[in-house]
Amino acid sequence: MKTPISLLCACLPVLALAAPYTPKDGSAVIEQLPRRADATQLALRGLRQQLDTTPQDLALASNLAQRYITLARSETDPRYLGYAQAALAPWWRQAAPPVPVRLLRATILQSTHHFGPALHDLDAVIAQQPQNAQAWLTRATVLTVQGDYAQATAACARLSALTTQLVTVTCLANIASVTGRAASSERLLDLTLQRSAGAAPELENWAATLLAEMATRRGESALAEARYTRALAQQPRDSYLLGAYADFLLDRQRPQEVVKLLKDQQRIDALLLRYVLALQALPGQQPAFLAAKAELAARFNAAMQRGDTVHQREQARFALFVQQDVPAALQLAQKNWVIQKEVPDMRILLEAALAARNYGAAQAVLAWIAANGVEDVALQRLVRQLGPQDGQKLSSTKKAGAL
Repeated sequence: MKTPISLLCACLPVLALAAPYTPKDGSAVIEQLPRRADATQLALRGLRQQLDTTPQDLALASNLAQRYITLARSETDPRYLGYAQAALAPWWRQAAPPVPVRLLRATILQSTHHFGPALHDLDAVIAQQPQNAQAWLTRATVLTVQGDYAQATAACARLSALTTQLVTVTCLANIASVTGRAASSERLLDLTLQRSAGAAPELENWAATLLAEMATRRGESALAEARYTRALAQQPRDSYLLGAYADFLLDRQRPQEVVKLLKDQQRIDALLLRYVLALQALPGQQPAFLAAKAELAARFNAAMQRGDTVHQREQARFALFVQQDVPAALQLAQKNWVIQKEVPDMRILLEAALAARNYGAAQAVLAWIAANGVEDVALQRLVRQLGPQDGQKLSSTKKAGAL
C-alpha cells in the first residue's frame, strides 16, 4: 500500500467536540491556500454546488467522492477524504449502503487504518459483485499492509480475469517483493510494464515506483535512482514517490538534494519529516531546521490530541532521529507494528529497538523477516547490528533466499 495518509474524516467526531479556534488578531495565518484555483478545484467546486442542491444524487455524490479520494492520494492532503466522506453523508452510516458508496467507504476506512470495517465492506461488495476488480484490489492492499500475504495473494489472483495484466502483476509483485521472491517478481513486473504502453498514468507510476523500491531493497542503487528519476519525470507531484526518493537520498547522505526536492512540499507531513531530516544533516541550516522541527512537532501533537494514529511510523522516526526521544520512538514503533507490517514499519522498529538496546523488542520483527523471507539490504544491516546471538537466531530460522 502507499504510505498511509492522515485523513480528516478519521477525526471528525473528535473535532466536533472541540472548541472553535479564534485567532488572536486579524493577521494570524489559519490556512495556506493555493494562489489560484486550478481547473481541478474549479470542477470540484461546481460538483459540490450541484450536490448541495441534490444531496441524494447517488451518481453525483459517488463521482465527487471518487475525485476527492484521488486528490487525497496524489496530494497526501488529509482534508480531501473528509470531503469525500461528507459527499457520501446520506449513506455513510447505513449498515448496507449502495455498492458504489460501500466501496468508496471501504477505501476511506482503509486509508484511515480502520482495516476491519474496510474489509467488512469489501467482503460485502464482493458478495454482491464478485467481478468487482476495484474491490479485490483494495482487499489485496489491506491484507498486504496487515501482513496476511496468503489471502492478499489470493485477492490479487482474482484480478487476472477482471483487469489488465499490469494491475495483476503489480499487485502480486508487491507481495512477492517481501516474501522471498523479489528478484523474479521484479523481472516479471519490469517486463510487464514495458509491454503495457498506454496504461493509465497512475497505474504506470505505481508499477514504476514499486520497481524503484525493489531495486533499492536489493542494493542496486544506480538502477533504483534511474527508475526514481524516470517516475518523477512522469509524476513530479506524487507525494509517495517523492517520499520514497527522499528516503533513498537520505540513506546515501545526500541531504542537499532532499532539501531541493522537497522545498515546496512542506504542507505534507510525511514530506516535511524528510525535509527536517535533511536540514538536520546540513551545516548552516540551524534556523530553518528548528522552525521546521517545531512545525512538525506541533502537527504530530495535534494528531495525537485528535486520536489520529495514522502517522505513527513517521512520528516514531521523528522521535528517534530528530527529538532523540528513544523510549517514545520505541513505543510508537511498537504500536505501529501492531497495525501494519510493511518494510518501513520493520525498519523503524528495529532502529528504535537498537537505540534503546532493547533487543527483545526487535524479536517480533526478526521472526517476521525470517518467516516470510523479507529481502532488504537496510534491514540486513540492522540485523547484523543486533549482535552475534540475535543474528544467529535469525540466520538459523530464515527461509532460503531471505536477506
